[in-house]
Amino acid sequence: MRIKIVLHESEQGGCWAEVPAIPGCATQDDSMDGLLQNLGVQFEGCLSIEVAPHEPGGVCPVGSSRGS
Repeated sequence: MRIKIVLHESEQGGCWAEVPAIPGCATQDDSMDGLLQNLGVQFEGCLSIEVAPHEPGGVCPVGSSRGS
């Protein structure tokens, strides 16, 4: 899978980057190495989700065939 990353030079020095396909996925650093490291962390955070553990006897998820 390929993801477009847009790199920008900061007016205050350093650089920043954004992933246009993922709103809010952007980061900055004083060096390109730091920027790429930060971007990896940011990208992973933007794509991660937290899933609650299943509770026995709980309600079935939306779209399940149980009860239909």
